[in-house]
Amino acid sequence: MAYKDLREFIDLLEKKGLLKRISAPVDSELEITEITDRVSKSLGHALFFENVKGYDIPLLINAFGTEERMNLALEVNSIDELADQAADILETKTPQSLLEKIKLIPKLRELGSFFPKTVKTGPCKEVIIKENPSLNKFPVIKSWPLDEGRFITLASAFMKDPETGVRNSGIYRMQVYDDRTTGMHWHIHKVGASILRKYKELKKRMPVAACIGTDPAVTFASITPLPDLIDEMILAGFIRKKAVELVKCETIDLEVPANSEIVLEGYVDPEELRVEGPFGDHTGFYSLPDLYPVFHITCITHRKNPIYQTIVVGKPPMEDCHMGAVIERLFLPMIKKQFSEVVDMHMPFEGVFHNLLILSIKKQYPGHARKMMHALWGMGQAMYTKVIIVVDEGTDIRDLSSLTWKVLNNIDPERDIEFVMGPTETLDHASRSSTFGSKMGIDATKKWKEEGFNREWPDESKMTPEVKELVKKRWKEYGF
Repeated sequence: MAYKDLREFIDLLEKKGLLKRISAPVDSELEITEITDRVSKSLGHALFFENVKGYDIPLLINAFGTEERMNLALEVNSIDELADQAADILETKTPQSLLEKIKLIPKLRELGSFFPKTVKTGPCKEVIIKENPSLNKFPVIKSWPLDEGRFITLASAFMKDPETGVRNSGIYRMQVYDDRTTGMHWHIHKVGASILRKYKELKKRMPVAACIGTDPAVTFASITPLPDLIDEMILAGFIRKKAVELVKCETIDLEVPANSEIVLEGYVDPEELRVEGPFGDHTGFYSLPDLYPVFHITCITHRKNPIYQTIVVGKPPMEDCHMGAVIERLFLPMIKKQFSEVVDMHMPFEGVFHNLLILSIKKQYPGHARKMMHALWGMGQAMYTKVIIVVDEGTDIRDLSSLTWKVLNNIDPERDIEFVMGPTETLDHASRSSTFGSKMGIDATKKWKEEGFNREWPDESKMTPEVKELVKKRWKEYGF
C-alpha cells in the first residue's frame, strides 16, 4: 500500500529499528555531514536530527542509505521485483483479437490508475506564506568546508514545458544566496536547462516549484532519467501503485505533490545568471564555481511542524549510491528490450554513475562489443559514460576482483581499446572542457578470427562440477 507521505515511511523505518533519532544539539554547518558520512559509509541508520542549532524544524537524512531501505521506500522485496513489473508493461503487445483486447482491459485500467490527479488541497497547504517568505527558518546544511554556503540538495523541482505542457520534475542542488533567492544548478544537458531555453525564446519567466520532503516514490521518480516527454509523476504512481495527488500552487501555474512537507514557489528569469559553487559533489571532488540560473521565491507553503529532508553527497559510498543502484536495475529490462543481446549491466559505486559502465553480452558477430559501446553512448544520460567495458556472458560483472582478472587477461590494449569524443558530464573535472571530452571503450570479449585474431584462444582452468561436489560433501572428513 502506498505511503501517504514521508512521515509514514519514517514511522516504518522506526518500527523496524532502521532510524536513529538524535536529540543532542548539532550544527547544520559541517557537523551533520561528518556524522552522516560516517554512518552512511558503514551502512548505518537513517538519521533524524531533532535539535539542529538555531532551528525549530527537525532534519531527516540518509533515509535511503542502504539496499534494504531503498526496497522499503519503493515497497518491494527486491529491486528486481520492480524491474520485472516494468518489464511486464514493456512486454504489452497490441491485441490482435477481441479476446486479447478483453484480457488487456485490467492491465490498461491499472496503468490508468498510475496517472497523477489534481485535488483541492493537501497537507502542504497547512501553512501558506505569501508575505515575506523566508528560507531562514529551514535547517539547510553546509556540507563541506569549501562549499560556498548552504545548499538545498533534495528538493524535487517541478516545471512545465511551455510548448508541450508536459510536467517535469528533477532534483537539482540549490545554493542559498539569501532568504528568498537560490541558485538552480541546471546543467546544459538537463531537461530543466532545455525548458529554460524555451522560456528564453518566449521572453518569459519560468515558473518553478521546489518540493522538499515528498513521499519516497516521488523523490525517487524525480532522480530517474526518463525521456523528456514522460511525466515523472506517472513513474511515481507506478511505484506507489496509486496516483500521486497534486495541488495547485498559490502564486504560479504549477501543480505539486499534496503530501510535500515544504514547497518553495517561484520563478527563474532566463536572462539572469549568477556564480554558483564551489560544492562538494557526488564525485568526491568539489565542482567549481560557474554561472547558473537564479530561483526567486514568491511563496512558501508547508505542513504544520514540517520535516526538512536532505542528502549529503561525496566520496562513495553514500546515500545517493543506493538510489543510483535502483535506477541501474530498473532500466536493465528496458535496455534488454531494446538490445536482446544484453545479459547484465553494472555501474559500480566507485564510478560515480557516469565514469564506468560494465556490460555483459551474448556476442553474436564480429565487432558486437563495439556496437554496444556506441549504442550506449547514444542513449540518454548514458552518453556521459567515460568508460564502457564489454565482456562475454558468464562473467560476473559485480565481482570486481573476478572482473578485473578477466578483463586484463582478455585484452590487447592497442587492439581492444578505442577512444571517442563527445558530450561529458558537467561534473567531470578531468575532461578538457566542462561539457566535452573523450571516452574509452574496452572490448574484453573473446576475440574471433573475423576480428583479426588468428591464434588459439585458451580455455579457463576450472575444476569439474563432479569433483567440486565431491569435495564439498567430504569437506568435514578432511578435517576442516
